Amino acid sequence: MQQVSAPAVSDPEVRQTRTADGAQTVALTGAWDIRALESRARGLQSQLVQLASDPGMHWDLSRIQRLDHIGALLIWQAWGKRRPVQLALAQAHAAFFSHLDSAAPAALPTPFDALRPVRALGEAIMLTTEHLLGVSQLIGQILIDSIGLLRHPLRGPWREISASVFRVGTQALGITALVGFLIGVVLSYLSAEQLKAFGANIFIINLLGMGIIRELGPVIAAVLVAGRSGSAITAQLGVMRVTEELDALSVMGIPHTVRLILPKIVALAIAMPLLILWTSGIALIGGAIAANTQLGISVNSFFSGLPAAVPTVNIWLAMGKGVVFGALIALVACHFGLRVQPNTESLGIGTTNSVVSSITAVIVADAVFAVIFSDVGISLS
Repeated sequence: MQQVSAPAVSDPEVRQTRTADGAQTVALTGAWDIRALESRARGLQSQLVQLASDPGMHWDLSRIQRLDHIGALLIWQAWGKRRPVQLALAQAHAAFFSHLDSAAPAALPTPFDALRPVRALGEAIMLTTEHLLGVSQLIGQILIDSIGLLRHPLRGPWREISASVFRVGTQALGITALVGFLIGVVLSYLSAEQLKAFGANIFIINLLGMGIIRELGPVIAAVLVAGRSGSAITAQLGVMRVTEELDALSVMGIPHTVRLILPKIVALAIAMPLLILWTSGIALIGGAIAANTQLGISVNSFFSGLPAAVPTVNIWLAMGKGVVFGALIALVACHFGLRVQPNTESLGIGTTNSVVSSITAVIVADAVFAVIFSDVGISLS
């Protein structure tokens, strides 16, 4: 049998002809692949760009013998990254240009904006104002619902409050005790080194007692609760928003502020003062053990001198902080939980913002307490 030899592949070539009706046509022939274009790409590209400047030009690519992505990209760029109106193309080569059609255009460089910092500051202020208005609206709704519960106390969510106290209070005893004990040990060791230098070992009772009971105990407990329970509250409400459970409650006429938000606020306001006393007590035990090791002050002597070093009003001040911190954490967590959009990305962002905002609110509130009660409970004797 006589074998039929394949036609020889010619070099890439651009020809300009006219059709029977007089229309100008650009015909591409030969091999338009990386091997054939290696030494001819620049000249062919300039020629193609010049011909593509005429929008009425017809293009005939049906006689191209070989084509790859490099050749298709060269032709595509010469066209200005869009197909001409009149185009004849072989079926085998259509896939190359289909991929280039579907490719996303490159992002344009962002021009320099001198007012961007001012615009960003304005957006941040508007967003903060929006959050403050949302929290204020939530507080108002809770007050209205509380008045209704005072009139009909049997309708109150007492079981929800009890369950929330167990979750945010009892289940947090372990982590708060561990962190409080370690903080007490660290603070005692650091203070002991300084007090030794001045021969003022006995004043470690004043330092640890006042610092832990008045400031460190409330703040540490609040930060731990904000990270543990605040994030859980936001995630719970956010999931209920994603699964449309909140909408179902509204359809059934059940106000979610009474069944979901109010129990959490009341529970945190009750549990936080108790957690603060627990955390402060464990921290003082850790500090007393470290003081005994470093300064030779017995644990019995440490706690015997504690009432004289720390006036009782500081304990009441710490518990008052606990009520405020607990209500703030619950309010912020519920606010961000209700703002979650019905998608998983919004749930993660809302939970993160809730924890950060709760901790920030706690620190700001503690600073306000420190300024207002700066002359209360300070013993100089």
